[in-house]
Amino acid sequence: MSATQFFTDPPTDAPAIAVIGAGLAGLACSNVLTQAGHRVALFDKARGPGGRMSSKRRPEATVDLGAQAFTVRDDDFAAEVERWRAAGCVAEWPNSLYQANPSGWQTHHDGQTRYTGAPRMSAITRHLAETLTPQGATFYTSTRITALTNTAAGWELTCENGDVVGPYTQVVITAPPPQAESLVQPLDNTLFSLCKRLPQQSCWAGWVVFETPLPALPGVASDWQMARAQHPALRLIARNRTKPGREAEPESVSLIAQLDWSKAHLEDENDAVAQQLFDALKSVFPAPLTFPKVTDIGAHRWRYSQPAEDADMPAEGFAIGRDGLALCGDSLRGGRVEDAWLSGYRLAQALLEEKGSSPR
Repeated sequence: MSATQFFTDPPTDAPAIAVIGAGLAGLACSNVLTQAGHRVALFDKARGPGGRMSSKRRPEATVDLGAQAFTVRDDDFAAEVERWRAAGCVAEWPNSLYQANPSGWQTHHDGQTRYTGAPRMSAITRHLAETLTPQGATFYTSTRITALTNTAAGWELTCENGDVVGPYTQVVITAPPPQAESLVQPLDNTLFSLCKRLPQQSCWAGWVVFETPLPALPGVASDWQMARAQHPALRLIARNRTKPGREAEPESVSLIAQLDWSKAHLEDENDAVAQQLFDALKSVFPAPLTFPKVTDIGAHRWRYSQPAEDADMPAEGFAIGRDGLALCGDSLRGGRVEDAWLSGYRLAQALLEEKGSSPR
């Protein structure tokens, strides 16, 4: 178990809460709880925070593999985004958006202002992890939780390597429902049933790094930033060097696959998927344009990317079970970045109401 302790230990008599998953929902929940004076232990199986807002650093370029940009509708989330902008980890992007198909590209305007992390999407979750209020947040990386045990002293968490940590008064699980259900199944029938009602869709994400810039497209701005592709395999093309803070990087694109195509190719090899997504990219560039030399190419599979269309999500966007168990995450509210943050934020508020405390 690897622990990164961002802050000094708080008084030992303060109640401790475990949050499993350091994506946006888990970090939003943890921030509200620590602001109210509660100790939080945050666990994630990855080497750092991010979840589906993660970025991949390649030898020459950084590519976003999950969310490429997000919109803002809710007032609470709008206020949070303004705080991120003030901290310098968010900026507006893109303002040059297209619909792409082999017969031509058309500008696409839907009236929505979009934002991205600066200089990468993971800058947002990194910022949240580093600025958890000094009330007692401990972040355990590379730590997969495999089981929960409800003891007389509180909740104990079993790690994949056999370590047992705790006790905790509350456990918040932000993992996708198919992963959360194995943790709650022997403990809470209501939460287990909810997880079963929340099927998830898979998604492949690819990337290609080029030696020189992409060829110019007739009738398309030279600095185009993102395109929605009309292709059976490819859904979205994002040009990473146009994102704030990455102007000096070489040309690279993130390629987000269609969900139906991802399902059909879920068990394919990464290299094969990467090549198919690159072929799809080339197909929406009108001939006879020639692509520059490729210096790096790859793909990442999100087995649980977003809730299925028939997912029976709770009206609150989170769920509180028995004996201190709770679930949150975009899977319980919707598929957008805003949904993830709101689910964690509002679950924390509900937990504070139960505890009779409030954010400072």
